[in-house]
Amino acid sequence: MSVAVLLPTYCEAENIESLIRKIEDLNLDLTITVIDDSSPDGTANIARKLQEEFGNVNIVSRPEKLGLGTAITTGFRYMLKQKKQPDYIIAMDADYSHNPQDIPRLVNTAKKGCDLVIGSRYIQHGKVVGWNFRRKLVSRLANVVAGVVTRARLHDCTSGFRCYSKRYVRVVLSSLHSQTYEIQIETVKQATLNDFMIKEIPITFVNRKRGKSKLTAAEAYAFSTYILKSALGILAVYGSNRRH
Repeated sequence: MSVAVLLPTYCEAENIESLIRKIEDLNLDLTITVIDDSSPDGTANIARKLQEEFGNVNIVSRPEKLGLGTAITTGFRYMLKQKKQPDYIIAMDADYSHNPQDIPRLVNTAKKGCDLVIGSRYIQHGKVVGWNFRRKLVSRLANVVAGVVTRARLHDCTSGFRCYSKRYVRVVLSSLHSQTYEIQIETVKQATLNDFMIKEIPITFVNRKRGKSKLTAAEAYAFSTYILKSALGILAVYGSNRRH
């Protein structure tokens, strides 16, 4: 089974080379696609040198920082245009918060018939390292609301470490419109709407050790607005059903 790994990047020069080398060490038939938003620190240039070395590294350069959601959908479109389309697509962070050694576990779970496999921080044996209490609390609360929005019985709707089947991507791509981090919730929502099988497996999430967080105030606002609008939509439907 062929696997594509999507690495959305913005200013990850400190991490990208070692991460790609770790992924290359996996015993998988894979390609790696770096989707870089014109990082001023030279992230794309490092990826190009690795492209020359390995041959299975692709680079999609975008003109500016356009957000995680559009980076993932850009990656999906790029994969579906390839002559040899991957059977599975992994999306993960490029800052080492996700362990590349977990990629085979995600893929092996997908092979059992799952169309969306989520690396979960909040099921048994999953954990978060390096977050303070406030960060953990906000994440937990976001997942409670996300569970209501998606109507999925999951513990970690906002994890960014995932494996998507080719079938899933083909079906839902035209319905994905997220700009930033709300893509994590939207993809779960589309999975439930289309009756795709979703599975969570435990991972250890480690807060980045090198580089700075790329979450901006605008992206946090977009994420919060998405959740609020979705929740209000559900309440409106619920109220209408009660009146009838």
